[in-house]
Amino acid sequence: MISLRVPGDKSVSHRALLFAPLADGVSRIRGLGDGADILSTLAVVRALGAEVDTRPAERGGLDATVRGGPLSSPAGALECGNSGTTARLVAGILAGSGVGGTLDGDPSLRARPMRRVIYPLQAMGLRAEYLGAAGCLPVRLRPRRSGSLRTLRHRARVASAQVKSALLLAGVTARVPVSVVEPARSRDHTERMLRAMGAPLETRPVQGGYEAALDPTGWDGRLAPLDLTVPGDPSSAAFLVGAALLAGRACRIERVSVNPTRVAFLDVLSSMGVRVEAGADSETGGEPLGEWRVHPTERLEPFEVGGSDIPTLIDELPLLAVLAARAAGRSVIRDAGELRVKESDRLGLLARNLGELGVKVEQLADGLAVQGTRDPLAGRVRTDGDHRIAMAFGTLGVDPGAAVEIDDPECVSVSFPGFWTSLGEVERG
Repeated sequence: MISLRVPGDKSVSHRALLFAPLADGVSRIRGLGDGADILSTLAVVRALGAEVDTRPAERGGLDATVRGGPLSSPAGALECGNSGTTARLVAGILAGSGVGGTLDGDPSLRARPMRRVIYPLQAMGLRAEYLGAAGCLPVRLRPRRSGSLRTLRHRARVASAQVKSALLLAGVTARVPVSVVEPARSRDHTERMLRAMGAPLETRPVQGGYEAALDPTGWDGRLAPLDLTVPGDPSSAAFLVGAALLAGRACRIERVSVNPTRVAFLDVLSSMGVRVEAGADSETGGEPLGEWRVHPTERLEPFEVGGSDIPTLIDELPLLAVLAARAAGRSVIRDAGELRVKESDRLGLLARNLGELGVKVEQLADGLAVQGTRDPLAGRVRTDGDHRIAMAFGTLGVDPGAAVEIDDPECVSVSFPGFWTSLGEVERG
């Protein structure tokens, strides 16, 4: 059995760096991811005046010490790079704290929707101005001259952990009630971490979806500093697991997140006939972590996913699509229109690239239907700079019957700089 480690969870790393400056005291964070997206968050936090000291972590990534204190208006634009999480969560923090600033990003991020975050923040009282295309970065957030934000009850049409987090952060930093109801439960890292820091947050199923609510009545607004070891990233781990399955090897992923909103991928693997063992053995900062053990099967069964499963599978869907190419039948992904507004149109790229490799695939309005095959697969993959597309097809390249060339292998550095080295470990066994 191959033993593998993965970088610190990207979602938890973003939040730890963004929340620690809001705390009353010094936070200590171990094992942060060091991908380009996390470095964008680190740069933005420093630009807002936070004192952050970093050093290489013993087992990879970064350790950080962060001193809490008031944020200040930045001297220039807050450059978020390719990171939608950075831009959207920082928008909530600035809105609640009353600090002004201009959020910007690279061309890919400038094309992604910001209106879904900015509009409800404007309903709370934020003054914002788009400096380019309406609804997209760059956007200038005006400082608040007096008073606080208004209470918000927001019912989202699409489950999004980033939107939910931005609105909850606005409520926390402004100390006003906020309720976010989603049609399905999205990742809950923000709720877990803020609760661990002392924020009065509750989550519960409600009619028509799932609610996260902040009621600051009687709360003094203070957040306890973090003392956190970041779990391994389950989305990064998923690609290595997929590679091991295609190579016919069992694998163990150590000290990885087993957060229920992040491991639906393992349930899909089980439905495909893969034997999966996963369970929590400890907790850090409200996050459960443990070990995965995954055993290959001689025959991958086809699958169908959609509906409320999609928000907890969103980063793993590209991998599932390429695994479907080697399943014994037709697999279907539905209700995944959100993939069209990620770092690329992931549905379009998945369909195009699978077809170029020789896989029969039907592109649906909100998903894909993939007919598995055991025929040899070969060709060059276009990534459009999207790390998840590169990782997914890199994984498929481990299959003995596939010869896959990636046009931009370096784009994986956004989330997993050591991906190709780790993939090589899987290939060598």
